Amino acid sequence: MWWNHAAVTHILVALFGMGSWIAVNSFWVELPVVVSTLPEEWNLPAYLSVIIAFGNVGPLAVTITHHFAPKCINERVLIHAIQVLAVVASAFLALFWSKLAIIAGEPRSVAFLLLSLVLSIVCCTSNVTFLPFMFSYPPQYIRTFFVGQGLSALFPCIVALGQGVGKVECVETPNGTKAYYLKENFPAQDFFWFLFVMLAISSLSFLALTYTVTTTTKALVHQVPEQETEKCHEQEVHPLQNEDPVESAKRMDIEKKNPAVSFWTLRNLYLLMLLGISTALTNGVLPSVQSFSCLPYGTMAFHLSVVLGNLANPLACFMAMFVVLRSSAGLSFMSLGGALFAVYLLYLAALSPCPPLLGTQAGVAMVVISWIIFTGLFSYVKVVVSTLLHEAGHTALLWCGVFIQAGSLIGALSMFPLVSVYQVFQRAQDCVNTCS
Repeated sequence: MWWNHAAVTHILVALFGMGSWIAVNSFWVELPVVVSTLPEEWNLPAYLSVIIAFGNVGPLAVTITHHFAPKCINERVLIHAIQVLAVVASAFLALFWSKLAIIAGEPRSVAFLLLSLVLSIVCCTSNVTFLPFMFSYPPQYIRTFFVGQGLSALFPCIVALGQGVGKVECVETPNGTKAYYLKENFPAQDFFWFLFVMLAISSLSFLALTYTVTTTTKALVHQVPEQETEKCHEQEVHPLQNEDPVESAKRMDIEKKNPAVSFWTLRNLYLLMLLGISTALTNGVLPSVQSFSCLPYGTMAFHLSVVLGNLANPLACFMAMFVVLRSSAGLSFMSLGGALFAVYLLYLAALSPCPPLLGTQAGVAMVVISWIIFTGLFSYVKVVVSTLLHEAGHTALLWCGVFIQAGSLIGALSMFPLVSVYQVFQRAQDCVNTCS
């Protein structure tokens, strides 16, 4: 049947992965719009960082349940539940995001903050539910899943650019140059309806995935002798070739019933550490200072860094579908290269609002290229490590999700006091030259 074609499965997996973090990514790109309406104003990013941190109660609960009562969790039912919750919460967000409540005599955006918490729990929980589910598919589909995760950052950025977020014109006045902020092309409510549509598409894609796997397995299971045994880990075939669903189900059953080889080897521990460090940098540390590293060079440099950096993510994941670097030394070398660019970007952020090569095309080019290479290298490392852990079994993918979430949390919390409390980094002012 056409719906069981490999290309269709890859598309569904990518759309399924897209729904994992699109809500949190959408919050960040829409912040410049909502802060002009909500009473918290530019304190809202600090509130949002704490809310996302509280979202980790979801993966914590799932991980504890997996450890003490693994048979109590039905991954498919849990994924359906959190996806429905995300779709409903995003619809309420589009309807009520600007509604205020009076608390202690002050207006507060309770609806926005509460719905942000719900969606943050969904996003955080996806790392320990979506990835283990992907064990039912061959390793190449893990890479497609991460392509979808990359799209969860790219699509909101493109829509925000079309919305005209952050557009500013410098106008000469008798009192000097003043910044004039242009009105957005469409309101935040329309953007949140876009989020609702994307989450609905992701949910329907997962429903289609579960339907096709279930129906195909039922149709073919009687053709396979029950006594036939197969190896758990087969050599990979062409990246767009589907694995027999019966073999996939048998592979999961063998892995769960016969955990003969311990997962906690030195190599797997090293891969998890590498994964945690890369996600700490890409999801926590560097995003916290992206505006400080880019905005001194102008809004165009900032927009190019955000969009092209987010484009490098799915492209790197797509490349990993065809070229998998299995060498630990090679992955270490790539991580070291990405870390060097991370250090350079942190150096630019620390020198804001007067970084080197300010006011030159070379400075703009270097900061944009650095963001592209940094994001691309660590995105490739992340998807390859996840592919290698896929071969270690279902439990490995659970811990893969745990380390991704833990790395993101540690990275974000480590930067929060530096950025929001101690204000180590100084923001450049629009249309004001403070470096001459």
